[in-house]
Amino acid sequence: MPDPGLAARPDPIVTMLAYDEADGTGLAKNLSAFSLVCIGLGATIGAGIFVLTGTAAAQHAGPALTLSFVVGGIACALVGLCYAELAAMIPVAGSTYAYTHATLGQVCAWLIGWDLVLEFAMAAATVAVGWSGYAQSLLTDAGLHLPAALAAAPGAGGLVNLPAGAIVLALTLLLMRGTREAALANAAMVALKVAIILAFVGIGVAHLKPELWHPFIPENTGTYGAFGWSGVLRGAGVVFFAFIGFETVSTAAGETRDPQRDAPVGLLGSLAVSTLLYVAVAAVLTGLVPYRELDVADPIARAVDAIGLGGFAVAIKLGALVGLTTSTLTALYGQARVFYAMARDGLLPGAFARVNPATRVPVLSQGLIGLFTALVASLVPIEVLGELVSIGTLLAFCLVCVSVLILRRTDPGRPRPFRVPAAPLVAGLGILSCLALMASLPGETWLRLAVWLALGLAIYLGWGRENARRVRAGATVVGT
Repeated sequence: MPDPGLAARPDPIVTMLAYDEADGTGLAKNLSAFSLVCIGLGATIGAGIFVLTGTAAAQHAGPALTLSFVVGGIACALVGLCYAELAAMIPVAGSTYAYTHATLGQVCAWLIGWDLVLEFAMAAATVAVGWSGYAQSLLTDAGLHLPAALAAAPGAGGLVNLPAGAIVLALTLLLMRGTREAALANAAMVALKVAIILAFVGIGVAHLKPELWHPFIPENTGTYGAFGWSGVLRGAGVVFFAFIGFETVSTAAGETRDPQRDAPVGLLGSLAVSTLLYVAVAAVLTGLVPYRELDVADPIARAVDAIGLGGFAVAIKLGALVGLTTSTLTALYGQARVFYAMARDGLLPGAFARVNPATRVPVLSQGLIGLFTALVASLVPIEVLGELVSIGTLLAFCLVCVSVLILRRTDPGRPRPFRVPAAPLVAGLGILSCLALMASLPGETWLRLAVWLALGLAIYLGWGRENARRVRAGATVVGT
């Protein structure tokens, strides 16, 4: 239910939009529409395409993994239109957190902000574990091997995944240097990984074995999600976290020079390109290797080995490392901006909203997030992380669609540089699509989400609510 105190407070959208302009201490605004598209591709084309495609095909969808990505792409298109309207209308850091704060009030905003911690931090950790798998594969090709205790998390055959933690810390340092520098590095890496993916698709098409696509939808084994149509839905749910790029682009809208134009272009442009690439890679992958053999840490490299091009396999693994690097980078970036927005409103300590005067980066927020994520990436297996991120992303996407519907009713006169066509239908279908994919995920994933949100609610009731009240009353100053 909407917060009962919402009507009595100043217009939250006006407050959000005015904050960064008040004293010049907000985030820098130096990104372009092209930067947003690259951020979206950097976030979207990562573990979903280089790692979890194999898991989803081998355990859930088989060759019908292509349909899983089509289902996910349709759901994302519906949600993406809603994101575009809100990001152009409310171009501030915080994305879904900010939209929920403006429509449903503080309690719901806190819960979705807490959910976004799960979404972004766990996404960065998931991708870092995938990065570690490809890095170790390259080391093996060179005749080098990490000790088993340092090569994987507990429960996955080791004590700590050292490479996963190390890449998170390295990228955190890059982000602490400045947004512009990180965006330039991201754009260069995105161009390289897209080129390598296109090369894989082009070469793979020439070596396809169409018989591997039969049966296209393997018969269900008797368990929900183990092939059949339920497997297609489960596969879509498992890989859905790849589309977290939407959230990152929306969060970055507040740092663009012309958010009303740049945000819709960045959101919808990155969606179109990434969905096409996902579908193409899934089709080629399952046409080169029997789908049951794809449950490995580096499925695309496995497919290249099946072709017999050893040299190209090295290039693919390098491309995967680059792709996973950009995904980790953008997820860490997005998490820091959500913390910044929550601290700005008093729901986190004000120090999280403090930015470096020279770089305009929330350094403390970025550093602590990096340390926490590195710890998780080092100690938690990828299977648990991937499903947690998917359900967190889908919950956030649902609330974006809800926010569009509420603001259309409660604030119809506010300028909307981009408008969702047939908003009630599009937003309603977006909600239903996300709920259907959430329902396809295992019960233990729902339980983990419930425990995480309950913990967040306890923190809010014990500290966040009262501190936010003091900030609104002017008793404290955000960023001090």
